[in-house]
Amino acid sequence: MLRLHDTATGRVAELVPRDPNEIGLYVCGPTVYGPPHVGHGRFALVYDVLRRYLEYRGFDVTYVSNITDIDDKIIDRANREGRAWDEVAAESEEQWWQAMDAMGVSRPTLAPHATDYLNEMVDLIAELLANGAAYETSDGVYLAVEAISDYGMLKHQNLASLLAGARVEVKEEKRFPGDFALWKKAKPAEPSWDSPFGKGRPGWHTECVAMSLSLLGEGFDLHGGGVDLIFPHHENERAQAVALGKTFAHHWIHNGLVTQSGEKMSKSLGNFTTLEEMLATTDARAYRLLVLRAHYRSPLEVTAETLEDATSALSRIDALARRVAHSPIELESAREAPTIQRFVDAMDNDFDTPGALAQLFEGIRRANSLLDTGDLGRGAESARCVLELLGALGLFSTDDTAPDACASELALKRDKARASGDFGLADALRAELESLGYAVEDTASGTRLRRK
Repeated sequence: MLRLHDTATGRVAELVPRDPNEIGLYVCGPTVYGPPHVGHGRFALVYDVLRRYLEYRGFDVTYVSNITDIDDKIIDRANREGRAWDEVAAESEEQWWQAMDAMGVSRPTLAPHATDYLNEMVDLIAELLANGAAYETSDGVYLAVEAISDYGMLKHQNLASLLAGARVEVKEEKRFPGDFALWKKAKPAEPSWDSPFGKGRPGWHTECVAMSLSLLGEGFDLHGGGVDLIFPHHENERAQAVALGKTFAHHWIHNGLVTQSGEKMSKSLGNFTTLEEMLATTDARAYRLLVLRAHYRSPLEVTAETLEDATSALSRIDALARRVAHSPIELESAREAPTIQRFVDAMDNDFDTPGALAQLFEGIRRANSLLDTGDLGRGAESARCVLELLGALGLFSTDDTAPDACASELALKRDKARASGDFGLADALRAELESLGYAVEDTASGTRLRRK
């Protein structure tokens, strides 16, 4: 069974599902106030691959990832640009989904919006007020964190040490500096909704509690996000569930950040590359491969050089796929038990994608060696097994939109023509492929085809 590092315990532990053969996964999604950057792309890919792998192992995965469509950052941008807040949110959300589709990230099972769960959040806050875990001030409703005996569990620090190293907004009416807003009372030029505690809007930390418990139920299996969310966001989510007397996430997983010159990539620092900018010049699968080459809990430095190296490695996958594209060996029957076992062992060992990839690229070398020596049957079987496992990582597609034999042969001829400098023939072959209904893309690994 898959063993994952649990942020709450600080140890690698077996992921034991609440219900046999089912996994409920909640991942904090984007705050939609601008275009997504490469750092957002990493967390989306990490959990996309985790979900794919769980499904490969036979689990029915309910993957919930929310959309924060009301937040200070959205309001601030809307006010700066003289636009409606919901227009900014809708535009930015569209940019998000376009980037996810371009990267081959599967859509979540459910992608709830914060504004669709306002009633649930109001009810949650009212219950916290009723049981004395929250209190009302002139500007909002706050959770009293001192009432949570194990506050700081995810960070492995007590309350005093957490506040010593954190920037805490101090308000005169707050009972304790670490108390956080559950509800922010209405201000001029800001959207607001009715509630028993006055017009206003929810605090950021409340939406995920309401949505995860509503959609996945108590004691759901796995809660994920970036390490930057451990404190205060995830700690504050957990605190609310504890204060409600509810069992929250069974297991917590957090991915490392994307860095630039050793510094976290973020919009606030201005050192980010948008996914749209990167994908305009880079095969999306190369970024997926780069992400998987790093252990999910480690920092990831994204540079032109690391992307170029990943693109080069990707060409080995594509070359093998072309080589066996129309082998008589069926994919369903391609089973190399040792290769599969080594892949599964690596993935089950705290989601060790670098180790799994090492096994798969060794499989590519072995398949090519068999094919080179004329052992076409075993070579094709080995290749198809490796390609199936790469498909489980989202690095190779085995769907029925793959090019047929004629198109694959034309693509190979075009690659040879381009390599020899015969660009007239290459253009003619492009036109022929397009007439057959294919979009033709030039990549570092050769001609790439997809059906129009």
